[in-house]
Amino acid sequence: MVKQIKYYTILLWIFIPAIVKSQIKLPRLISNGMVLQRDQKVNIWGWASPGEKITISFNNHIVHTTCSENKKWLVTLPPMKAGGPFDMIIKGKNSVVVKDILLGDVWLCSGQSNMNFELYKARELYTKEIEAAGNNQIREFSVKLPSSFAKRDDVEGTWKPANPGNVLNFSAVGYFFALSLHKKHKVPVGIIHSSYSGTPAEAWISEEGLKNFPHYLEKAATFKDTAYANAAVSKDKQTTSEWFAAIEQHDKGLKGKEALWAQPFADTSGWRPIVFPGYWEDQGIDGIDGAVWVKKTVNVPASMIGQPVYLELGLIDDIDITYVNGQKVGSKDNKYLARRYEIPSHLLKEGRNTLTIRIIDKEGRGGIVPGKKYRFTNGKTSIDLSGTWYYKTGYALPELPVSRFVRMDYMPTIMYHSRIEPIIGYTIKGVAWYQGEGNSGKAIEYRSLLPALIADWRKRWGQGDFPFLIVQLANYMDPPQVPQESRWAMLRESQAKVADSIPNCGLAVAIDIGDANDLHPLNKKEVGNRLALIAQKVAYRDLKAVYPVPQYESATFNGSKVIISFKHTGSGLTAKNGALKHFAIAGEDRKFRWAEAEIKNGKVVVWSKDIAKPVAVRYAWADNPAGCNLYTKEGLPAAPFRTDKW
Repeated sequence: MVKQIKYYTILLWIFIPAIVKSQIKLPRLISNGMVLQRDQKVNIWGWASPGEKITISFNNHIVHTTCSENKKWLVTLPPMKAGGPFDMIIKGKNSVVVKDILLGDVWLCSGQSNMNFELYKARELYTKEIEAAGNNQIREFSVKLPSSFAKRDDVEGTWKPANPGNVLNFSAVGYFFALSLHKKHKVPVGIIHSSYSGTPAEAWISEEGLKNFPHYLEKAATFKDTAYANAAVSKDKQTTSEWFAAIEQHDKGLKGKEALWAQPFADTSGWRPIVFPGYWEDQGIDGIDGAVWVKKTVNVPASMIGQPVYLELGLIDDIDITYVNGQKVGSKDNKYLARRYEIPSHLLKEGRNTLTIRIIDKEGRGGIVPGKKYRFTNGKTSIDLSGTWYYKTGYALPELPVSRFVRMDYMPTIMYHSRIEPIIGYTIKGVAWYQGEGNSGKAIEYRSLLPALIADWRKRWGQGDFPFLIVQLANYMDPPQVPQESRWAMLRESQAKVADSIPNCGLAVAIDIGDANDLHPLNKKEVGNRLALIAQKVAYRDLKAVYPVPQYESATFNGSKVIISFKHTGSGLTAKNGALKHFAIAGEDRKFRWAEAEIKNGKVVVWSKDIAKPVAVRYAWADNPAGCNLYTKEGLPAAPFRTDKW
């Protein structure tokens, strides 16, 4: 009897793998809660045994296929109207039921960090929108997968409906884009969110798509050598580890792991004054890389004691470890992450409290970034933390050479293989693309690189010239005191040229909703709304919709004045908040000066008393043309432009 049991056990171990292999398997994108594209043919695919007969039943349609020798099968469902929820039954040697499927519009939202910006990072700004986010008709699939050059068949992720909990991790731009589309068209909207912070456009293009960019193909080939890539990455990790280890070992503010200088009783007699928010380099303090401790005494009223209180510290360059009355309350390891720490109710006391921040600056400027809120708050009462603080250097050392490190996530083709290739074939309405910061140093190349990406994706999806919507870079960095050259302005021009020259492309302007001190401005709702507006013209062919981007059309030089004509001006142009700003004019010496400008007969007249014979005009031509104010009467900003080609 024992021998028989052993015999049958061995047989089971032999045949179980064969049984498992014969099971129908679906990509994660084709799963419960998915949104399928309405009014277009829809691809459904998966894996099974070679020769296995597959039958798909969905929404009164039945289709059959046979699994190929490479173990993959694919069927195409006919166009269907919006609706749902439906179930899909897939039968082979086993049966799989995919539940709660909607038919609507599917948009791929891609790019870098501003598309990757999750809604929770702007939670305080969008409290009401988050509370009202119970809409099962809006769903997101967030593509997750480690970066690799290897060919992938699948990604990680699940479809999630919009509700107050789920939307916190949705792409903020993607969610508000979907919300605006749903309000307009009253059909389900699915967002496939596939983005990655910091990535340049070449990372999202296939080898074939980069055939006209041999320098990128060469770079990719170098790092496809696993041994070479691993050695380079390992070297950088070792450098980083040794840099941080030196700080931990030599920081005078530490005793072992105890933060001596964070204690309320710490001797501050040798500490020097500094004004925050601000960078120490801007206050006559030589660049300090390493650990700097900053401290402030805060008087807290009795009304804030024993209840939830938050410490808001905006942005800190680069890393913070923050203490209140000697107790650690929070830490962030990235200068682009907003700091908002909940203070334990027992920690604050009436009267004098000590706030200490250990700032670790890796390279570049260091300090507390201006332009954000710095306060203790309970929602009713706030204590402003700006003003005089005191600082002392714990340990200074040469900067960490971050700019020379190998970033595998940024390599040409790697995002294509990791986050695009596995989802190709899933029928989409179009693409919303928010990227460009990573290519701002090569704006002219971008005029051919972005079209290469668009052509590459359109070819591989095989859906023709599907709509491709481009978010133009927002205003960022310090506003200029005088007209000057700008890499970001050049990149914006490249984005506009691509949108104008490639069929079925559109531009969403964000020149007025950025933040001088934050690469990731919080106003993602307006970005989503403007994407939806351009989608009405490009994707939905709404003949009644106003094209949402007033754009430069031509210039007439008439003596000392230049008359600028625009297209797509809606019901007319207007100057928002006073006289027109951020127009610059140049004569034959090519030196730009700020100019006067006024709207006259639907055009803009530009002049300067200092230039008798102008030859060129620029508008909003800066990294951050803060206050540029040429709009349509519908409230949409004009796109930056220049008349010259210098």
